Amino acid sequence: MSLVEKMQGGVRGTVQFLVEVRSEVQKITWPSKDEVRRLTLVILGFVVFMAVLIGLMDILLQLILVRGPSGLFS
Repeated sequence: MSLVEKMQGGVRGTVQFLVEVRSEVQKITWPSKDEVRRLTLVILGFVVFMAVLIGLMDILLQLILVRGPSGLFS
């Protein structure tokens, strides 16, 4: 098989791949704008909740592990 034949086969394969990708993308059920907006707010709410929870845990553990023992020895 010559280099030209290999290149033509590669081009043909690439074109076939792109045709199949387009076919698969058309099968996707895309969410509506309202659904995207609602789910984005849910995710942002969860992120804020986790940030507050981790912040409170950090403060509590700092009081217990850092300031607690130092208060015993001063």
